Amino acid sequence: SSRAQARRLGSPAWPHQAGQAPGIPAAGAMLRGPGSVAARGLRELRRSGRPALCRPLTGPADFRNRMAYRLGHAPRICQTGAEAVEPYLSSGCMVFLHAGCATPQLLVDGLVEVAKRRDLRDVRTIHMHLEGTGPLPRDDPEAAKHITPLAPFIGANLRQQIQKGDAMYIPVHLGELPLLFRRRVIVPDLALVHVSPPDKHGYCTLGTSVDWARSAIEHSTAMVGLVNPQMPRIYGDGVIHFSQFDAVVHTDAPIFQHGTKALLPEEVEIGKHIAALVPDGATLQMGIGSVPDAALAQMGGHKHLGVHTEMFSDGILPLVESGVLDNSYKSMHRGKIVSAFCAGSQKLYDFLDDNPAVRLLDVSFTNDVNVIQQQHQMVGINSCIEMDFTGQAASGSIGTRIYSGFGGQVDFLRGAAMCPDGKAILAFTSRTNKGVSRIVPELHAAAGVVTTRAVVQYVVTEHGVTNLFGLTLPERARELIRLAHPGDREALERKAVERFGKAFRPL
Repeated sequence: SSRAQARRLGSPAWPHQAGQAPGIPAAGAMLRGPGSVAARGLRELRRSGRPALCRPLTGPADFRNRMAYRLGHAPRICQTGAEAVEPYLSSGCMVFLHAGCATPQLLVDGLVEVAKRRDLRDVRTIHMHLEGTGPLPRDDPEAAKHITPLAPFIGANLRQQIQKGDAMYIPVHLGELPLLFRRRVIVPDLALVHVSPPDKHGYCTLGTSVDWARSAIEHSTAMVGLVNPQMPRIYGDGVIHFSQFDAVVHTDAPIFQHGTKALLPEEVEIGKHIAALVPDGATLQMGIGSVPDAALAQMGGHKHLGVHTEMFSDGILPLVESGVLDNSYKSMHRGKIVSAFCAGSQKLYDFLDDNPAVRLLDVSFTNDVNVIQQQHQMVGINSCIEMDFTGQAASGSIGTRIYSGFGGQVDFLRGAAMCPDGKAILAFTSRTNKGVSRIVPELHAAAGVVTTRAVVQYVVTEHGVTNLFGLTLPERARELIRLAHPGDREALERKAVERFGKAFRPL
């Protein structure tokens, strides 16, 4: 099988493969809950600031097989989010929140309500980017007295709180996020998830976001679900038996959506350059936003494209409908779109619902470099905020200000570069929407490097394409200045001469 091949190459076993047998209680119950030895010890370590030096991976006895039928158990059926979550909340607890377009807003609101009403302290939430207001709304300073969000990837609704110190950012590669649970760095007392209704066998799914949620629910003491018929039922690793929930709230409401924007002329040009790099039969990784949408829009003349990615959006739909994207040349999961999560419009969710040609899998598999490098003609398409003369890319911060996070950029750029016939691409407009050059002599002071200069290969702007692999630092500066906006090139060349002297050859 695909995963057996990956294991032979040295990849770790993925969390969901080692679940306990149905009907057998977990032997690692001592490791769970706010009062457990492990939980208390980890909280003391976090508060003291001292790292835990030895954290072995959890085994079959240490986490719950959420696909198994829970004999003799039925979840509490609740009417409100507060009613559902209150029994499992206490001061000092850790709560995992399902994220992205699967954000369970009703349950998050219930969490905030209970924490404030009961004056709970040091309640920590762990999650990726949330839609909606999140557990610490910007206009609710009272919530900051009770709740501290922790996040490895953020959006606009948490940037201000992190800057103020009311929330905290964790730098972790997306593919390694499940290890936070498997190494007991994070021990969730409660998981709040948004799921599709149970089928005739009693199985729900995690809908649009499997990512690290699979590992989170397997390592959480309690689990509360928001059950929604408007959440698409999606095949893959997001399967949960209804009996595994401790409490549920039923709702019937639209899930969060991501709209698309009209492409700028510069983005259209970038799309053309990227499309020219993609061969027929290639396997694609792309994210969300204007650059991947622009690239996909230019691939209508391609044949037999496939998708192995961490996330995707509406941009793939025209290629699926036209037969361009048929996944027929993929080396793993042939005929299927593979991802860890997705976000888009209702049209995308209708396409995903009960579609056997789509698999959402654990992110420790989708983003495993050993798996990525085995894909047929793997092409990774990513973006960044700015890039310096040497090829260092800042993608998650602007100076000291955290903007997003690491995500899976390095996972896929490294994997695509290691693929014998792959291409690792970083693409961006030469200037920001404020007219500032993205190609700079040096990154902003204190900006975090997400992708190092040795990883960056293909770079694309609206002004062209270059491949930095094997180039010296002065040669890299020259190539990147060639891709900069014409109005910025003269000033950039002066800086390059100052830095590299006679080794730099002007355009």
